[in-house]
Amino acid sequence: MSIANNLQRILNSIPKNVTLVAVSKKKPVTAILEAYNAGQRVFGENKIQEMVEKHEQLPKDIEWHMIGHLQRNKVKYMAHFVHLIHGVDSLKTLKEINKQALKHQRKINCLLQVKIANEATKFGMSNAELMAILESEDLRKLKNIQIVGLMGMASFSDDTQLIQSEFKTLKQLFDAVQKYTTTNFTPSVLSMGMSGDYLIAIKEGSTMVRIGSAIFGKRNYN
Repeated sequence: MSIANNLQRILNSIPKNVTLVAVSKKKPVTAILEAYNAGQRVFGENKIQEMVEKHEQLPKDIEWHMIGHLQRNKVKYMAHFVHLIHGVDSLKTLKEINKQALKHQRKINCLLQVKIANEATKFGMSNAELMAILESEDLRKLKNIQIVGLMGMASFSDDTQLIQSEFKTLKQLFDAVQKYTTTNFTPSVLSMGMSGDYLIAIKEGSTMVRIGSAIFGKRNYN
C-alpha cells in the first residue's frame, strides 16, 4: 500500500478532534513529500539534527514536532521553527527552551512527559515531579513557553489491559491538572498512542497520536 493510502486509512480510523502526527524519523524527504502531497502537515522527528535538515528541504507550512528525548544543549538548533516539543521532563529543560525561544522572539509550545510505563527505557517525570513544576513560582516567570498539555508512552506489550490502564492513568492526571491552568499552562493536548496502540489511546481520551510505521512502513535502523 502507498503512503497516501496508509495515511487515509489512519485518518479514517481517528475522530476529527484527534491530531495525527506522522512520525517521519529515519524516513527520506521523498516519503515525507508523499504524505505532504496527500494533505498531511504535521510531522514528528526524534533527532533534532535530522529534523533541522528536513525543515530546510521541505515546505515551510509543515508543523514540526520534536517527539524524542530532548538534550538541552541542542534546543538552540530548532528554536526558530519547532512547533511543539513533546518530551519535556524537567524544569531545567523548560528554562532552556524559554531562553532559546526568547532569542527568536517567539513562544514555543511544549508537552510535559509523564512516565506511565514501568519500563526503564521510558523517559518522563513522576506525578510528584509534575506537580512540583506546576506549583513552582519559576514556571510563572517563563514567558516564552506555552505548556499545552501532557504526553506519555505506554508499555511495549501485547497486554492490552495493561496499556489501557496506563493510558487511563494519564487521562486522570490530565483531568486533575486542569485546575493548575495559568497564562503559560493551558492543558488542552493529551498526546498518547502510537502505531500499535493508538486506538486504545483514543478510547481513553487521547487528542494527539504519533504514528510512523503504519504510515511509512517499517524503519531500517542500519
